[in-house]
Amino acid sequence: MENATKQLTDLFSGVRGSAVKILNRVERTDSYLDKLVNYELHENKFNDLDKNLLFEIVHGVLRWKLKLDWILTGFFHGNFSKSEISIRNALRVGLYQIIFLQKIPHHASVNEAVELIKRLRGEKAASLVNAVLRNIIRNVNEIHYPKLEEDKIQYLSVMYSHPWWIVKRWFDRFGFDETEKLLIANNRIPDLSIRVNSIKMEADKFAEFLKTNNVIFSRSEYLPTFFKTSSFPDIFDTELFKQGFISIQDESAGIACQLLSPKENESIIDLCAAPGGKSTFMAEMMKNKGNIIAVEKYQQRINLVNQSAARLNLSIIKPITADGCEFTHEEVDKVLVDAPCSGLGVIAKKPDIKLKREPSDLQNLSNLQTELLKNAAKLVKNDGIIVYSTCTIEPEENILLVQKFLSENSNFKIDSAEQFCNSKIVNQMGIVETFPHIHNMDGSFAVRLRRTE
Repeated sequence: MENATKQLTDLFSGVRGSAVKILNRVERTDSYLDKLVNYELHENKFNDLDKNLLFEIVHGVLRWKLKLDWILTGFFHGNFSKSEISIRNALRVGLYQIIFLQKIPHHASVNEAVELIKRLRGEKAASLVNAVLRNIIRNVNEIHYPKLEEDKIQYLSVMYSHPWWIVKRWFDRFGFDETEKLLIANNRIPDLSIRVNSIKMEADKFAEFLKTNNVIFSRSEYLPTFFKTSSFPDIFDTELFKQGFISIQDESAGIACQLLSPKENESIIDLCAAPGGKSTFMAEMMKNKGNIIAVEKYQQRINLVNQSAARLNLSIIKPITADGCEFTHEEVDKVLVDAPCSGLGVIAKKPDIKLKREPSDLQNLSNLQTELLKNAAKLVKNDGIIVYSTCTIEPEENILLVQKFLSENSNFKIDSAEQFCNSKIVNQMGIVETFPHIHNMDGSFAVRLRRTE
């Protein structure tokens, strides 16, 4: 087994080889992109520049895959979509560098791709890769893309590298201009969002630390303990992170907790708790006083909750392995249902999501979300609160689901989010909705439901 692993590592050596190996796994399996990248970084002794380049190439190829494939299909000798997976991904990696990474010489991008395929598939395949990439370089200014005036949806799909069905949904809902802005926002490299553990450190002290260390940052206008920066090298290796002074969490995730408004000594159930970001933020808001039951279906993911709570020195979180749709417990003050969803609001951070989702996923997920919300209704006290939240912007998973729930549960009503959250992110129905192109954060939805009897 060790010999086979070593042989594979040797074949896919170097940053580009590692990138192709990761992209192959993403295409073949349901593996999480971040886990694959972290494993590869752990297995290879890359310097900081190489680590950054690997991250850039893998995320960049997935971000722009559909545009890259459009170009490659036009230059490939044969059927590109049916070519061998390593050849496809070596060409994508090479082309991504040619089109998007201006600091890397074209010949270096081509040579790396050719040498990799020579190791993997021999001289003939390497010659094909060489010919395709060099032909593109010669004709890079003559590439033909879909014409806007002929098919607006295909134009947006190819030029901004989003699946046709997603673009069609958004085009029908938002129109051309808003959809284009949303696609552009999804293709931006996102800032890092940092949450300060208010039990251990004041937000102003953290701001001073950043200034002293010449880290360029901005403070969230929505959450007082959140910061954003485009550069904080090796943040997970810092003592601040290891000792639990800070966590990484998007503002939209924090806003769902803000909407629940947990108070000291309350009893709260987090019905879909892993990896633990919301449970730990709520515990910080409660000053580690009270009771948070963190429910998660799989033990492996419960371990993530335990690790986060231990790192942050939070003792009120009680993880339980159970199915959130069936979990039973005495009634509590508040329930958070941060439901599994399509994730179409977090494409900027997880570009592989848009490539793996299918239209049928929305209905399948909606069924699961409905069951979770129904069970939450059994767990909350009279006059208690449920917050239902997702990291998607799709109506079937959000407002349509909530409206159906309210029509079937007359003992619940919407509490306006304006009492708890910045009005800029609250819609006319009193519900939190965020969009990447409007609010510069993940797309999300959060509604506060009060049990009235």
